[in-house]
Amino acid sequence: MNSSSKNDWIDGSLYPDRDVPEAIRTLEERVDFLVRLCGAWDFGLPPARETLDEVLKPEWREAVEAAQMLTSCAYHVLRELHGLPEAPYLGPDFPEIRNDPCLELV
Repeated sequence: MNSSSKNDWIDGSLYPDRDVPEAIRTLEERVDFLVRLCGAWDFGLPPARETLDEVLKPEWREAVEAAQMLTSCAYHVLRELHGLPEAPYLGPDFPEIRNDPCLELV
């Protein structure tokens, strides 16, 4: 018998302020999770593969659209991976990247 939960993809480290939810079902719970996930990812802590696989499921698309984290680089990656239309990026500008002559090769 497999002792792992079907919700093992939920990263408990994203909940330092409260108990880790046993499940994430509602739109509000999904948006809250995405805000926490993108905040950590933007800070250099990418999600585990299982977590990313979960949030890339079609049922998360509505939550990604609703989150509207326009200052988050990670959020824009999730939008693109969900096939959502491009949204304006309102975060900091990185001239050292924008002006890098090798950027067109990436």
